[in-house]
Amino acid sequence: MSDSAQDSAKSQKDFVIAELDDSQDNNSTFSGHDFIPEYADDNNPKGLAIAVPEDRSLYRSVSTRPPLVCYLILLVEFAERGSYYGVQGVLNNFIMRPLPEGSKTGRVYRENDSAGALDMGIPAANGLTMFLQFMAYVMPLLGGYIADSKIGKYKAIMIGVWIGLVSHIVFVIAAIPSVIAGGKALAAIIIAILLLSLGTGFIKPNLLPLLLDQYPYRCDVLQRLPSGEVVYVDRGRSMGVITMTFYWCINIGAFLRIATSYAALDVGYWLAYLCPGIMYLIVCIVMIFAGPKAKKRNSARIYSNKVLRVCFRGGFIKRLLHGEFWVYGLPSNMHERGEEYFVERKKKPITWTDQDVRDFHVTFSQCVLFLYWIFFDLNDGGLGSSMNAQAGAMTTKNVPNDLFKNFNPVTIVVLIPILDYIVYPLLIRYKINFKVVHKIFLGFLLGVASSVVSAIIQWRVYKTSPCGWYASACKIGVSPMSAWWDVIPFALGAAGECFCNTEGYELAYTRAPDNSKGLVMALFLLMNAFAAAISEAVSAALIDPYLIYPFAALAIAGFIASIAFLIQYWNLDKTMAKEELEKEAARKEEAARKEEEIRKERDDASLSAVNAAEIGSIA
Repeated sequence: MSDSAQDSAKSQKDFVIAELDDSQDNNSTFSGHDFIPEYADDNNPKGLAIAVPEDRSLYRSVSTRPPLVCYLILLVEFAERGSYYGVQGVLNNFIMRPLPEGSKTGRVYRENDSAGALDMGIPAANGLTMFLQFMAYVMPLLGGYIADSKIGKYKAIMIGVWIGLVSHIVFVIAAIPSVIAGGKALAAIIIAILLLSLGTGFIKPNLLPLLLDQYPYRCDVLQRLPSGEVVYVDRGRSMGVITMTFYWCINIGAFLRIATSYAALDVGYWLAYLCPGIMYLIVCIVMIFAGPKAKKRNSARIYSNKVLRVCFRGGFIKRLLHGEFWVYGLPSNMHERGEEYFVERKKKPITWTDQDVRDFHVTFSQCVLFLYWIFFDLNDGGLGSSMNAQAGAMTTKNVPNDLFKNFNPVTIVVLIPILDYIVYPLLIRYKINFKVVHKIFLGFLLGVASSVVSAIIQWRVYKTSPCGWYASACKIGVSPMSAWWDVIPFALGAAGECFCNTEGYELAYTRAPDNSKGLVMALFLLMNAFAAAISEAVSAALIDPYLIYPFAALAIAGFIASIAFLIQYWNLDKTMAKEELEKEAARKEEAARKEEEIRKERDDASLSAVNAAEIGSIA
């Protein structure tokens, strides 16, 4: 049997529900529960009991340990993000600043100088770095769609892996001294950026869904441990732990920016780009090894375009205003209206189900929810070149001015284990309901605080620089302020990510339909692209003496957006609980339908055998 067939069989088997047999003393605790027999063992002879809401207050809540293949996928994310951020961390200075005096590779010979190569200034550097960010978060729409509808997540990831490898080779070529001196480095950098963003587009929207696909249970379950204790295995908490670990690995990988910053400073850009390329080889090797071990879900047809064509038929504005836009596309309602075909003239059949329409409704409502992340992304280092210029205008004492952004991943790497192992368990223990909407709101506010601090620091730089309000390009000296002040805004933004980005990733997976998880993840990532586009649109204005105003404007906009989000999604947890109940009901209905089909096929086969026997006896 092929891998896909095995996975399909396993998926069907997971949802064959067994009714309780009270004669099993070991399972008497679970009286009235249904079971998933796939996970039967000595302690749970009938399988794991499907939990009901009342069980949450009766049993200790735990998260389950992920399978081994999850750790391999986490290693891939660590290496892939490390290579990406390793390049991104030095790209800004490579484009913005000139070659240091006496240097052909970008290395620095004078104290308080910064590495550089192309000398194109802040607007060009901000434009190209934001172009990379924009493309890296737009391309996932393509990668997510192809994975969901055509080839599956694993194959899509492998396509991205090989494209990414080529991009790292081109980055190294762009940093060769003869290429820089010959004026061809810019063209090579642009090609490398396009390839890197394309490769990222196939990897980024599919890797986390592939990781979360490995989680074994599709709902909360009750499990009897060898000690005899019954525990409540919380799917949401387990998925949250996996997602936070995934985000932690992203930021462990981001530490490579420190190495590449010093490589550019002390050796040159050829080494700064070679290091990420070497790390990227880990991605290639581990993905080849992990592929056969990963549980893969088959791609599925996506009918959203057909559903939308039905929903947008005449009178859609009225239906939209009355909350009946999506109801119009339900096949059951179409049949009631006498519509037996999707396209009556061509006799095209209706190939989707009512549940598909409900799933599409959730998917598109996610788009509205995700729009709030644009404000957070802009506050969380969205004006990256301005932050680099700010640090470069202060006293660095030979520390690379692009080093300080690495305190973003440092903060995340320290804070996530504290939240995961101390803060969140304490909240659960004392029954404090720190809802999803509260976490996201807190994250947004921390992003706002980051921009407020950046504006204050920029004001002080202008006040203390020998060039006054033209500090960024000052040739006679720098502000006596320590550049280490820039650690504060980077740390605040990172703390915000620990709350709102981790929840955003989890929402993008758990609320997405099974056949569109890569696409919905891509929609969440697209918010970064919108933020990058806005940053690029204003890049020409990011010059002295106006650098205070962008930070202040973002802080105000971010605060207003945070309040609006809290008001609009105050009952998000109730909405999600309702969606889960609907999904579970749909799964049970589908399982019952398949069981009925199997029973009919068996009965038909038995009847055919009886008829054949009768005919044989007559003959």
